[in-house]
Amino acid sequence: MKPGIATPAAVLTALLAALVAALAAAPAALAQDAAPPQDASPPRYVVDASWPETLPNDWILGQVAGIAVDDRDHVFIVHRPRSITADEAAAVQNPPTAECCVPAPAVIELDAEGRVVQAFGGPTWDRERAEWVAPAHDWPLTEHGIFVDSERNIWIGGNGEDDHIVVKLDANGRHLLTLGIPGETGGSNDTMRLGQPADIAVDAEAGEVFVADGYGNRRVIVFDAGTGAYRRHWGAYGERPDDAPPGTYAPGNPPARQFRGPVHSVALARDGRVYVADRTGNRIQVFAQDGRYETEAFVAPATLDAGAVWDIALSPEPAERWLFVADGHNKKVWILDRETLTVAGEFGRGGRQAGEFNWVHNVAVDSRGNVYTAEVNTGKRVQKFRLAGE
Repeated sequence: MKPGIATPAAVLTALLAALVAALAAAPAALAQDAAPPQDASPPRYVVDASWPETLPNDWILGQVAGIAVDDRDHVFIVHRPRSITADEAAAVQNPPTAECCVPAPAVIELDAEGRVVQAFGGPTWDRERAEWVAPAHDWPLTEHGIFVDSERNIWIGGNGEDDHIVVKLDANGRHLLTLGIPGETGGSNDTMRLGQPADIAVDAEAGEVFVADGYGNRRVIVFDAGTGAYRRHWGAYGERPDDAPPGTYAPGNPPARQFRGPVHSVALARDGRVYVADRTGNRIQVFAQDGRYETEAFVAPATLDAGAVWDIALSPEPAERWLFVADGHNKKVWILDRETLTVAGEFGRGGRQAGEFNWVHNVAVDSRGNVYTAEVNTGKRVQKFRLAGE
């Protein structure tokens, strides 16, 4: 054999060795390709001031107390017609005092472009008697929270002093079910009655509805989503709720063993975690769906008065990496890393211009990652924030 020239056997051996090495490296390479991006930067948002389109029929919104997105990226809002002032609804006074405006129905469905698809429900204004007329079926006096489930049923809570109910409607607004008993409450361990429920989330696979209960009670309660039968409930740290006042909140003090309340939001993740907003406790508590406590985190813990954690929504990608937290008192939306529950970003500030907030009460996210917000108090509007660069 001449120096520097390999034999056929040597060539074959070298090829086999290279093939073995390549096969050994392939799983690692595939795993590296399949790994999620490691960019720790949160998404950035800009307001879309063109959304939604002008409402028809000279409609005007009251306090918008709930917002949700369905599987078609249609946006559903529930507002409070009774919060509309006589000046705002001048066209329906007797006699009319101005050309505009008219109270909109309580529930409005908007398509992704911001056009009204349908609207229904809630009280209607009787011009002759100058009073609100309640619908024929159960309906809260003060609307609070909305959820659209996988069957496109619509769930609405109510935090009025005597509401104590959640109503379930079909996609066209027909009443299907009432959770709780109108006008009756029985404390945080009553399994039939609610206490000014604030928010709703439905697990379609388990057939269960989770209720953030609420302004009067200090718990999460779970019912059968079809029949309304009681399943289970729990308070802070997964313990039995206690309605005794927890004392005044002070930054730096040990956290209360019960929810300070209102228990203002409940959100379900694909991995089975349940996220609960304890608004004036400035905290999010995380549970398994059976109520077992996992962890908690605090957001803007120096916030006093109305609290910092008002509503919770999850980002749409499979891992649901980000939590969006509406903070009505600090007038912004926080972005949290879902695994660490640390603040990674924020957007918004107090004000009345596009992209600013009064009391940002609710937040929802569509399949493209666009964020929608709802405002109460004197804000009385919805806004859309799209991902920067899109």
